[in-house]
Amino acid sequence: MSSVVDAPPRPTTPALGAFERYLTLWVALCILAGIALGRLLPGPFEDLGRMTVAAVNIPVAVLIWLMIVPMLMKVDFGALRRVAEEWRGIAVTVGVNWLIKPFSMAALGWLFIGYLFRTWLPGAEIDSYIAGLILLAAAPCTAMVFVWSNLTDGDPNFTLSQVALNDTIMVFAFAPIVGLLLGLSAIRVPWETLFLSVVLYIVVPVIAAQLWRRSLVAAGGEAALAGTMRRLQPVSLLALLATLVLLFGFQGEEILRQPAVIALLAVPIVVQVYLNAAIAYTLNRMLRVPYTVACPSALIGASNFFELAVAAAIALFGFQSGAALATVVGVLVEVPVMLSVVRIVRRTRRWYERGAVTRSPAS
Repeated sequence: MSSVVDAPPRPTTPALGAFERYLTLWVALCILAGIALGRLLPGPFEDLGRMTVAAVNIPVAVLIWLMIVPMLMKVDFGALRRVAEEWRGIAVTVGVNWLIKPFSMAALGWLFIGYLFRTWLPGAEIDSYIAGLILLAAAPCTAMVFVWSNLTDGDPNFTLSQVALNDTIMVFAFAPIVGLLLGLSAIRVPWETLFLSVVLYIVVPVIAAQLWRRSLVAAGGEAALAGTMRRLQPVSLLALLATLVLLFGFQGEEILRQPAVIALLAVPIVVQVYLNAAIAYTLNRMLRVPYTVACPSALIGASNFFELAVAAAIALFGFQSGAALATVVGVLVEVPVMLSVVRIVRRTRRWYERGAVTRSPAS
């Protein structure tokens, strides 16, 4: 006599709220608003754009804090020791970020910019454009990964661990990889930008979030923590939209001055995002990595640390160079494209878990 035991229902990603469901629309409106405001009110945007330390824009940094602090409050440092159990997800993330991503972008840059689009671009800037794309891909994302991971119900502990690991590797690997791909004997890495970005986007918000988390748990337990995070969710998304207005306001004049060049430069960046996200997501599924780990693993491999890329491009090639413009295009397409990746990852959760579930050995 045999019996059939129903499999436990698979968890589903929590439904997005009304505001989050239309986030793509709000993003599009903020992009248009940023371009329009940058054009109509250039003075205020120029003043905000000049508020930088080591090429890191302070107003943007503040908005990023508002985005990621609520997400970092989910991190339980007591659970971080269990992250090592997800070594497959860690291996996929490191492999895609450092063994695939910079080299795939170099290949895409040479294919699209150096060959397919060459006749439509300024000939003198071709090599500089490709260099900017390489700089963009050689710097894995730091702060924004917390946003993408949160929107896909990713494991916050794994996300933090992977960002910290990537930042550590970046200190040692960024210059050699860029030097190899650009063929330069000496790469001037803007160490001030790298150090300050890690402090601003990781160290400070992690400390602030953990102090806030502990005070909430001490005062009202987990219920108080959950309630505060629910109330802060709109703040994070509004900060994301405000960041878009600023970024597109800073570059509105450039977008209107040479839209065709920007559109062509965006093609290899967009292809690279989808390519690397698909590779990481598929590898995690093949290795049966849990969905909540595969999400941040795939998203870290797809997005870029644009602050470092822009600073490095300016340091190496100059503010008006094609390399600097290419890295700025990376900034402009980052949020809209990554939101589409988030949507794809959310909608394929059932498909992912059908392949990633660990099967019991046959009896």
